[in-house]
Amino acid sequence: MTALPLTTSAYAGVLRDGVTGVEVAEADAYLPSAPALGAGVHAYASPVYDLAAAGLDGALPAPGSGPGVFRFAPLLPVDPAGPLVSLGEGGTPLVPVPRAAEAAGLAEGALLVKDESRNPAWSYKDRLAAVAVTKAVQQGHDTVVDASTGNHGAATAAYAARAGLRCVVLTVASVPETMKTLMQSYGADVVAFDDPRDRWVVMRAGVEQRGWVPVSGYLSPPSGSNPFGVGGYKTIAYEVWEQLGGRVPDAVVAPVAYGDGIAGMVRGFRDLVALGLADRVPRMVAAEPFGPHEAALRDGFVPGAAVPAGPTVAFSIGSSMATWQAWDALRSTAGAAAPADDEAVMRAQATLAATEGLYLEASSVITYAVLPTLVARGAVRADETVVLLGTSTGLKDVGATAARLAPVPVIAPTLAAFDAATA
Repeated sequence: MTALPLTTSAYAGVLRDGVTGVEVAEADAYLPSAPALGAGVHAYASPVYDLAAAGLDGALPAPGSGPGVFRFAPLLPVDPAGPLVSLGEGGTPLVPVPRAAEAAGLAEGALLVKDESRNPAWSYKDRLAAVAVTKAVQQGHDTVVDASTGNHGAATAAYAARAGLRCVVLTVASVPETMKTLMQSYGADVVAFDDPRDRWVVMRAGVEQRGWVPVSGYLSPPSGSNPFGVGGYKTIAYEVWEQLGGRVPDAVVAPVAYGDGIAGMVRGFRDLVALGLADRVPRMVAAEPFGPHEAALRDGFVPGAAVPAGPTVAFSIGSSMATWQAWDALRSTAGAAAPADDEAVMRAQATLAATEGLYLEASSVITYAVLPTLVARGAVRADETVVLLGTSTGLKDVGATAARLAPVPVIAPTLAAFDAATA
C-alpha cells in the first residue's frame, strides 16, 4: 500500500494497565494484564498517547487526511505512514429521530442515532477491525483470529481479506446462517462449536502456540478485545463531536457485552477534552439483555460475577458477566445501565424502522428499547441530547424480524383486493 503524508502519531508506543496503571510493552499487548484484579481475572491495557507529539494544534485532522478512520491516524495506535488497511469505514451519519424521541418521552430533536450500519461490513466492528488488522500488518503478523457470533468475525474477515492476511473465526453453531455466510464469504476459516466457551480454548491455544493475533477477546472471565482495535472506536466520538457542531451530547447509549465500544468512545471524548475541543465527557449508558453492568454499578465490580442469562434475540451482546473496562467507562462518566427483554427489543426495532426508516439488528436497537426505563429512572432527562449507537443492520438477522411479521398477502389485481388486504 502507498504511504500517506499524514501527521506524526500521538501513540507513545506503550500501553498502560487500566487497573494498576503499570506500563506494558507493546510486545505483550495481546496478553492479559491487571494482576491486581486477582488470579484468573483479566483486563487489557490500553495504548498511551502524547497528544502534543502529534502536532495537531488543538484541532482534529482534516477530512481527507487518510482513508476511512485513518483520517484520524495520528490519534490511533498505528504508524500513520502506513501501510493502512481501510475499506472506507467511518464517516457514518448522525440521524435525528424526532418521532422515536417523542414515543420514548424525549423532546423533539433530543434523540439521534449514529448509524453504523453504513460501514462496509455493515457494523461498527469495522472500525475496530480496520485498526486491529492494520496493527497486525505493521507488526508483521500473518494470521488474525476471532471468537465471534457474527459482526466481529465478519468485520475482521473483511479487513483481513483486504490486507491479504489469514483470518480464523471460531463461532457458535446456533448463530444465524447470514452471519456464517458473511464470515465465510470474506474468506475466513470458519468453524463452530456447540459450547461457546470452547471457542476461547482453541483461540488461546492459537494465540500462545501459533502467534495468531487476537482481534476479539479470548479469556474467561471476559476482559475485552484487541487493545489496539478498541482504539478504533475513538473515531466515533470524534465524528459525533463534529456532527453536533463542536459539542458533545449529554449521554451516549450503546449496546454492551464486554464494553469495547464504550471504552473506546470514552477515550475518544477524553482526547477531545485534552485537545481543548470539548469541556466534558458525556455519560455513557449500557443497554444489555441481562443486566451484568447494571449489577456491577449497583454492587461494585466483582470479578467473574454472573447474572442469570439465557437465549436472547440480542445474541451478539448476550453476556452474563461485566468487564472491568465497561464498568470503568460507565462509573467514570457517571453513567448508567439498563436491561431490556426480547419483546421490548423487537417492539423497538419495529418502531424505529416504521417511523424513522432505520432497520437495526436486535443487538443494536436495544439502545432504543431501554430508553423508557432510563427516562423513568432519571438516568436520561427529557430535554437532554442523547445519541444512540446503532451498531449493526437488521439484515444480519432477518429471521428474528420475520418471525414476528404477518405473511405478505397475495391478492387479485384490483384495488378492492388491495383495500381488503391492507384494512
